[in-house]
Parts: sequence; structure tokens; C-alpha cells
Amino acid sequence: MKIDLTDTTASKINKALVKGRRAIGTPAVGMVLTLVIVTDEENAYDALKAAGDASREHPSRTLVVIKRVSRSPRDRTSSRLDAEVRVGADAGTGETIVLRLYGEVVDHAQSVVLPLLLPDAPVVVWWPVNAPLDPASDPLGALAQRRVTDTYACEQPVRELEARAGAYTPGDTDLSWTRITPWRSMLAAALDQVVCQVKAVEVEGEEFNPSCELLAMWLADRLDVPVKRSLSSGPGLTAVRMATDCGPIVLDRADGSLATLSIQGQPDRAVALKRRDTAELIAEELRRLDPDDTYASALRYGVSRLKTAADEPEPEPGSAPEPKPAVEASPAALAAKKGPAKKAAAQ
Repeated sequence: MKIDLTDTTASKINKALVKGRRAIGTPAVGMVLTLVIVTDEENAYDALKAAGDASREHPSRTLVVIKRVSRSPRDRTSSRLDAEVRVGADAGTGETIVLRLYGEVVDHAQSVVLPLLLPDAPVVVWWPVNAPLDPASDPLGALAQRRVTDTYACEQPVRELEARAGAYTPGDTDLSWTRITPWRSMLAAALDQVVCQVKAVEVEGEEFNPSCELLAMWLADRLDVPVKRSLSSGPGLTAVRMATDCGPIVLDRADGSLATLSIQGQPDRAVALKRRDTAELIAEELRRLDPDDTYASALRYGVSRLKTAADEPEPEPGSAPEPKPAVEASPAALAAKKGPAKKAAAQ
């Protein structure tokens, strides 16, 4: 069921919600959180579809905030709020309110959103595009326990990662980090099968994919070894190669779907490592609402330190290489050094 409201208020929107629930015969509210999506008209459909799919696992009230651009000085001085209320089959397993803000009210979106939040329920704010550099200081971000951005949607992802590191606040996270969860899990499982020391790592992936940098920073931060970032034609992350004192360990995914895990002295094995869609990523992020210390530690490691490690000169032939720190290659080494490993991300 859909209810359209023009030039409305938060009070009228709440009344429309009650009316819609009664009309479809479900007056009880059984939602577990409020998901606020801040986007533009161009990306609203895809974001709303992903949120709707994720709501099957996390029933929620979804508020879509669309800030409309005023085309004339007269429009910029006037304020208007239009809303579209969806309940029942049109809203997945929760409720959806699409808010379109015009004029001066664009600068006060938090005042519109605040009366529509579910009482005594967590709030998550997600920026699919055009996220602020400091999400916690954004008026909408300040309402949330969890703030989700996506540096993959940025024009300069590496610079965005550096800015995020400087402005990180507990509760911040990034879908580029979420994309590497299966990679982190698979690498930890591979190291669990051997007893050896990791001496160097290479992470290979397409150029403008921040998930590659985040995975490289995570490995460098956890293992305390040189990590080289190299480029490929993609899609996404394509390979991780670890040099150990008992032979190489390689996780190679050339087609974006099926990967090959190679461990010295063991037969190669095929593992599923598909690229996940946005709905799966959002559903994963909504499973935990506490601060992600592992993401924070990896982010603060710094992209610039990866470049230094990658540009390290090769030792001259015949000279003894300088000893480099090595760590015991096990999931405990990956997880224990800086705190519990987060569910990372996938691709």
C-alpha cells in the first residue's frame, strides 16, 4: 500500500503510517531498527531495492532522504516536504518512507527525520553516494549508532580512505570493507592449515577499487610484514600471494566468482568467492551495530605506508637480505594483535 503526501509534515506522515498499518490489518510494529538512506534521485531506486531485500533479514523502518536541488532563488527560499509512505507488500517486511526535501528544509533534514525514528531502536545511516568526509559530524550521522559509507562510489577512492582515517569515529564503516569479508575468512582458514611464518604479501586488484587497499592494510597491520599493492584488470580483487618460510600461499580469483587456493605441498582447490550485491553487504552490516575496531585499525594503518612497502628496493645479488619481522601465520595472529577480527568484506 502506498500513500502520497504533498507539502506535508512529520506529524501527518506518522498518522499516514498508522492509517496504512490498520488498512492492511497489521497494527503492531515489529521492526528492529531504523535505516536512514541519504541519497539523490538518481541512486534512490537502487538503494531502496537493496534496503528492501535486506529487510527480509532485518525488519526495519526505512527512511529515504532525497535532497532536491532548487532551480531558482525563489525556490531556495521556500520549503516543502513531500513524502511517500509504503507499508505491506510495497515495503518488504517493514515500513518505507521516501522523503523529498525542497528549499531551506534541505539544510535541516535531521529535524524531519528525528520525529520518524522508531523509539528505543538503533539507528543506522547509509550514504550510497556523496557521503560526508566526517560522517559522525554530519547532522544525520549524529543521530546514528552506525554510519555506513561506500568509498567505491567516490571519484578518488584512495584520497577518500585517507580522509576517512583522519575523521574515523567508532561506529563508522564502509561497504568497501564489507566486500572483503570472504577474502579475510578464506585467508585465515588457509593459514590455519600450515605452521609457518609469513614474510611478505602481495595484493592484486583493479586500480580504483578501495577494497584492495583495505585488504592490503589489514594484512600489513595484522601480520606486520611488507605488503605490496599491484594492479590487474579486475574484476575487483583478483589475487593475494603470501610468501612464507614453508612455500607460497596463493588465493587467486580471476573471474570474480570462483577462486583457486594454492598451498605448498597440497593439491589446489576451488573455492566459491563471488562478488556480492549491495543488499547482501547491507544485510551483513546490519548484523552488528557495535564499533568495528578491526576496520579502524586497518584504516589507520595508512595507504601511504603500503606504497612505501611496495617501492622497497630489491636486495643486490649476493648480499644478505635484512631480516624482516615475521609472525606466526595463524588466525590468532591475524585477529589477536589488535582486537577481534571483524566480519570484513567481500570482493
